Amino acid sequence: MMRQLTVLCTAAVLLAGCGLAETAVVAGANGASAAQEAKQAKQTEQKVRDDLAKADQVAADARAAAEAAAQ
Repeated sequence: MMRQLTVLCTAAVLLAGCGLAETAVVAGANGASAAQEAKQAKQTEQKVRDDLAKADQVAADARAAAEAAAQ
C-alpha cells in the first residue's frame, strides 16, 4: 500500500512538473470560454433577427402610410 502511494505521488509530481496538469486546466478553461462565446453568438444572432423584424415592420408601416396618403 505504501509503495502504491509513493508511486502515485511521484507520478503526480512528475506530471505537474512537465506541465500536463496545467495543460488540462487550460484546456478546461478554453472549453468554458468557447461555450461562453457560442452562447454570446446565439444571443447576437437573435438580436440581429429581432432588429431585422423591427426594420421590416417599420418599412411596412411607412409603405402603408405612403399608400394611404396617395389616395
